[in-house]
Parts: sequence; C-alpha cells; structure tokens
Amino acid sequence: MKSNKKYFPLAIALYLTYFVHGIGASILGQYKQEFAQQWGAETLSDGSFDVSTVLVVIAALGLGRLISLPFAGPISDKYGRKVSSLIGLASYVLFFGGVIFSPNMQVAYAFALFGGIANSFLDTGVIPSVLEIFPENGAVANMVTKFAISIAQFFLPFMIGYVATANLSFKTLFIISGAVLLVDAIVIAFMKFPPRETKEDSTEKKESVKIKLTPRAWAVIALGFTLTSTFQLWLNCNQELGRLYGVVDPSKIQSYYSSGAMIAVIFTAFLVQRYVKPIRILVIYPAIAAVMLAVIYFVEIPAVVLIGGFVLGFAAAGGVLQLAVSTANEMYPHAKGKITSIIMIASSLANYTILNVAGALTKSGGVDGPKYVLLLNLGITVVGILFAVYINVTANKDNGNA
Repeated sequence: MKSNKKYFPLAIALYLTYFVHGIGASILGQYKQEFAQQWGAETLSDGSFDVSTVLVVIAALGLGRLISLPFAGPISDKYGRKVSSLIGLASYVLFFGGVIFSPNMQVAYAFALFGGIANSFLDTGVIPSVLEIFPENGAVANMVTKFAISIAQFFLPFMIGYVATANLSFKTLFIISGAVLLVDAIVIAFMKFPPRETKEDSTEKKESVKIKLTPRAWAVIALGFTLTSTFQLWLNCNQELGRLYGVVDPSKIQSYYSSGAMIAVIFTAFLVQRYVKPIRILVIYPAIAAVMLAVIYFVEIPAVVLIGGFVLGFAAAGGVLQLAVSTANEMYPHAKGKITSIIMIASSLANYTILNVAGALTKSGGVDGPKYVLLLNLGITVVGILFAVYINVTANKDNGNA
C-alpha cells in the first residue's frame, strides 16, 4: 500500500488496539459462568449459575457505544485523532480492570459502558488515522482493522485453554489485555499523527466538520445497519440453528465463521487494491450471503450449517462493513470522524433492535424459532443489497459534497 512510511510505527500501534479490541468484544461471553458466580447469581438445578445477569452486562457494551458515538466523531474531527484514540484506550483499560473486580452486576454494568465508549472512540480515532496514513489505499487499510479483530477472536479460545491448563485465574487475560493497552496508550501519546484532510476553500475550512447528508449518504448509513444485522444475527443465533439441524458440536460453527472472516479480509484487500472497486464488493458479498442463507434455510443438514458458517464469515464479517465506512469517508474526507460515527450509530442500532426482534421470534417460534430468525436475516440482507445497488448506480452523480 502506498503510504506515509514515517507513520508505519503509529499504524502498528493503532492496529494493536484493534487486536485487543477483538478480545474485549468476545471475552465476557467466554467466562459467563465465572462472572455469574462472582456476582452472586442463583445456582440452577444442574449446578450451573444463572448467566442472565452476565448477558445484561454484555449488552451494556452496545449501550455505551450507542451513547458515545454522537460525541466521538465530532471530538475526533475537532480535537484530533490522537485525542479520540487515547480516550478509547483509557476507557478500555477501565473496562478490563474494572469488570473483573466488580462485586456485583450493577458495578460491572457501569464498567461495561466504558467498554462500549472505548469502541466508539477507537472507531472514530483509529479508523480515520489509518485512512490518512494510507491515503491511496484507504479501503485496504480500514479492512486490516477487521483482520486484527478476527485474528484475536480466532486465537482467543486457545488463549483461554492455556490459562485453564496453567491453572491461572480467569482474570488473567483481562489483566494482560488492560496492561497491553496501557503501554500502547503511552506509546501513542508520544507519536505524531498524520495531518487531517481539510477542504481547500477557507470558508469550508471553518465548517469542515459540518456535513450535508445526501440520499446516497443515507443509503450508505442504512447499509451500515443491514450489514451489521446480517453478521450479528448469524453470530448470535447459529448455535441454536446448528442444534436444530443436528450438528454434534455447534461451537465448530464459530471456528468456520472466524476462518472465513480472516480469509475474506486478505482476499478482499487483494481484490480492491487491484481489480474491483470497493463499492462493487458492497453488492457482491451481501448477495453471496443472501444465497447462502437461502440454501441453509432449505437444506437442513449439519454440513450445510458448517459450510454456511464459513461462507457467512467470509461474505458478512470479512470487512464489508469497513468498506462501507471507507466509502462514506471518501464522500466526506473533511469529516471522517463524524461520518464514521454516524455509520457506527446505525450499526449499534442494529445490534439492539434486530437482536430484540430475533429474541421475540425465537420465543414465539418454538422449536422452529431459529429458522424464522434465518428468514429475518435473509430479508434484511436482501434489503441491504438494494441499498448497495443504489450506491453503485449513483456513484458518478453524487460525490457526497458537504
């Protein structure tokens, strides 16, 4: 990638934050029983602990992200990417350190909000920064953030296994993650960031963080909602579907999913750098996901669910959301932080609304509930394809001028 080579060390430090973010976004769910016990949850008849309180705390990550995104973008554009990135890192250190020492669910909930806040400020600090470090390959640079997350989530089960084998506390990975981010924050604080892009006209410079959302911009924002819905619905509901279809070990679906996502990031980076425009991927990948969802719905065998996990990891979680963000950043180069935060707000709304709908469908659908969720996913994905087609058709008519 063509870039400002003097900022390479900064890029590595910034991508490291997303590697640890991959751990932070998943690790609470891996230790639900341990946290339920720590927070005084009720013991069930089978000897396990009621993990509903832990799920509530995990949901707080999304709430913190949703609350802070409207402020994170403007702060990044007004005060700089370094400020936004450091706020994100400090918030994550509070999350990792606070949640493991919380005596109850209420205190843990407060610290989980900091985890969501961290996500917002990293999105609006790190992503615009790497786009400015690699100005001619922004789409690829942005997708590397997704690759860093996928690598971390792929290796997280192995890390957890090592901690258990070594008879270490379940808090170990939280402490290590927090320490890594603390050191990373200190390093980043002393590093120079690339200059931000601004409009050349002096009047426009004064209003550089003000943007006018065009119909095409709204389509990209809506795509942020649908793309997130596709992978969130699959990520959170595939275990139940796997059991319904007779998969002996449904946890394998996640392994296939992560593998597909990692391969997609590398493959897509190669494509967009040499052969295919990023906005074309916004149509192609959701179309692949839609076909796969339809196949899974009609062919009820274990192998199809496992293959589907890989394909959906590739097509839905392999960086396509990051390409949507890159497309929006190209439309508003003078307000990258703000437009990124707007798309991530749409993404956060998807996390809340769509998963609530999925929960209602699962409850009302009984045994076949997972299949109804699959249909919901297919419908939303198809709507996303329509938005992506519109974005492509209007590419030469609307450049997103503020």
